[in-house]
Amino acid sequence: MNYDPKSIESKWQQKWEAERAFEPSEDQSLPKKYILSMFPYPSGRIHMGHVRNYAIGDALARYWRKQGVNVLHPIGWDAFGMPAENAAIKHKRHPKEWTYDNIAYMRKELGALGLSFSKEREFATCDPLYTRWEQEFIIRMFEGGLLYRESTTVNWCETCHTVLANEQVEEGCCWRCDNPVVQREMPGYYIDIVRYAQELLDDLEQLEGKWPAQVLTMQRNWIGRSQGLEFRFELNDASKAKLNGCFDGYEVFTTRPDTIFGVTYSALAPEHPIVRHLIEHKLLDDEVIERIEAIINMSERERAQAEKEGYPLGISVIHPLTGEDIPVWTANFVLASYGGGAVMAVPAHDERDYEFATKYGLPIKRVIEGGELPYTGDGELVDSGVFTGKPNREAMKEIVAFFESEGLGTSQINYKLRNWGISRQRYWGAPIPLIHCPTCGLVPEKIENLPVTLPDDVEITGEGNPLESHPTWKHCTCPQCGGKATRETDTMDTFIQSSWYQFRYATDPKKWNETGIDKEDSAYWMPVDQYIGGIEHAILHLLYARFFTKALRDLGYHDIDEPFSRLLTQGMVLKDGAKMSKSKGNTVDPDAIVERYGADTARLFILFAAPPQKELEWKDSGVEGAYRFLKKLYSRKEKVSHRSLPEIDHDALAPEAKEARAKVYEALRKSGDVYEKTFAFNTLIAATMEALNALDKQSDPAVWSEGMYILLHLLEPIVPHIASELSEELFGRENLRRSIPLKEEVFVTESITYAVSINGKRRTEVAVPAGAEKEEILALAKEAGAKWLEGMQIVKEIVVPNKLVNFVVKPA
Repeated sequence: MNYDPKSIESKWQQKWEAERAFEPSEDQSLPKKYILSMFPYPSGRIHMGHVRNYAIGDALARYWRKQGVNVLHPIGWDAFGMPAENAAIKHKRHPKEWTYDNIAYMRKELGALGLSFSKEREFATCDPLYTRWEQEFIIRMFEGGLLYRESTTVNWCETCHTVLANEQVEEGCCWRCDNPVVQREMPGYYIDIVRYAQELLDDLEQLEGKWPAQVLTMQRNWIGRSQGLEFRFELNDASKAKLNGCFDGYEVFTTRPDTIFGVTYSALAPEHPIVRHLIEHKLLDDEVIERIEAIINMSERERAQAEKEGYPLGISVIHPLTGEDIPVWTANFVLASYGGGAVMAVPAHDERDYEFATKYGLPIKRVIEGGELPYTGDGELVDSGVFTGKPNREAMKEIVAFFESEGLGTSQINYKLRNWGISRQRYWGAPIPLIHCPTCGLVPEKIENLPVTLPDDVEITGEGNPLESHPTWKHCTCPQCGGKATRETDTMDTFIQSSWYQFRYATDPKKWNETGIDKEDSAYWMPVDQYIGGIEHAILHLLYARFFTKALRDLGYHDIDEPFSRLLTQGMVLKDGAKMSKSKGNTVDPDAIVERYGADTARLFILFAAPPQKELEWKDSGVEGAYRFLKKLYSRKEKVSHRSLPEIDHDALAPEAKEARAKVYEALRKSGDVYEKTFAFNTLIAATMEALNALDKQSDPAVWSEGMYILLHLLEPIVPHIASELSEELFGRENLRRSIPLKEEVFVTESITYAVSINGKRRTEVAVPAGAEKEEILALAKEAGAKWLEGMQIVKEIVVPNKLVNFVVKPA
């Protein structure tokens, strides 16, 4: 009779594997559910933060299988990346060896938890067969102009020796190592994600109510659409001469054309070509040049948080409408990546411009009537030429129309989103399948020669890119002319691999050699019905995966617009008040819990301790409590006398038995919402615990049998081993595959408890027969509240059905 989780769990895990229980059916006429948790990086061991992610997905996958739905629930390994190289340096091991050893260990850990992943669809993103198709996608993007190479200023991490995308710089530091990032000019490869900016923005509407509002807001803000006026500031003659005739002027973008008459200065980004020219030709003081170069070496986020700083450039531009000379400065708040790296400054109506103008004593000119400066609201224009007196919103459209009619500027849409830099100067990544030929230029490798794989004979030192210094790997022949050429030694950003993996899972493994993405399989399985992962991926991974889906659709690989229908962002697991992570040394190893208490205990605790969207504070006592509940559940099998759902005459039951049945069916009624809508597993588990306690207070064997039958059915997705064991022993395994109808008669109560209030203050309560008329309710309430009503005149009687009676009284 003792609960032995180790033997039970080993038995069922072997049985499930032998039965291929978690492999999806090939029958695409069946209704489907694609449940996907963000895949792990094979860092060596999993912790309970990982378990939370996978336990949520597994509960949903098991639930839908019980409903007769064809379920795809895969797992894989996000296996390329810098941590493997860093580990290779530290442990003097090859990154490939380290990665695959970790995969083997973590696969065993996940298996011990009884997670119902498809084994046949598992892959690692460093597998050559995965790289082969990814490289084909990159070649098609290059051929279509979506991928290009150019030399630009990039974010460089000196510690990791690689370029970072803007999204990978957090508060001026590398997202991986947390060390400062500097700006460096170098060539690299970029994907034109901005080409899809408007579609990425528009299609967020499809995800309203299905994705967390916070994630949708973060994506909208990151894309950052703005509409306004683009026009040209012409340099005056003296400024053209100072710049040796190399520049006539520059383009400016503004979202506030209504304030154009209030421009008192213009500001350029420190990286702007005009500023660079002034620096290179020593046309500025040495001290100013030194300060500007220091700003250039700051990340965009650092500059955004820094105090406003700038320097006059000794040049001026001509206001396009007034003809006035406008002084030009360089300022740290102007970014080269947005609007051409130049702004018109209107300090009277922009907080940033006002702060800068106030600091440096620049003129401030009001052009909209309103409150104190800087005034950013609406009002009538003043001192604005022919537009004076007009409401600023109305004048905005007229000013844009005037610029266009006079050939001075155009209406324009801009985005904060920048093109995706995918070059990484590291070894452990997918090689970019392009070749440098002195005759043909930059050309793609032939498709039939893919995959371009990494050489194994490298030494990882952390200094430079081993592919660059390899004696033979980079030397090749040009696919076009056959002459001597060299391979590109940059490897791809690892976010490439996680941007299309959902399509690889959806493709039947028997087709993996012939295709990267099968169009028919994608049409059936995609989009993912439920995606599960951390909020930290709200911008990076999710935006890239959405973009890749649209780009591969346009290249003809599938017909899907959005990859993930619904998104659940689970809260972090905390220990000692901090996020559970290896770097903080506060992880809890699930192996130790499984060894001592069993996998079902680990799963039950992680789903019971908090709602999945909320943070979870780790408590050892909670694990003990989960284990005690499972032992109690297991011990109650002796109470079961029926081998199926018994027929029960509810009216003939004792009150305790009726209460127990009501608790059991309350849990059953709650389960549909939990598994299909709210994912509040903690409330369902609490309901099953209450039901078991209620069953303990009665002795009817039929009620016990029915209760255990239903509770095992409800708990199987959460604690599958013990539920499967008890179901097989008590009822046969078919219990777990049957739907159980609600029986409304168990919810019929003989009386309803009403609160009795006097002048809104609760005084007592009274039991009222179910179905009683208002007069009877009032009579019983008056009787119950007699001592508070004595000597009082009842002014008003209020009855809230099934809840309360309130008497409004005054002294008689």
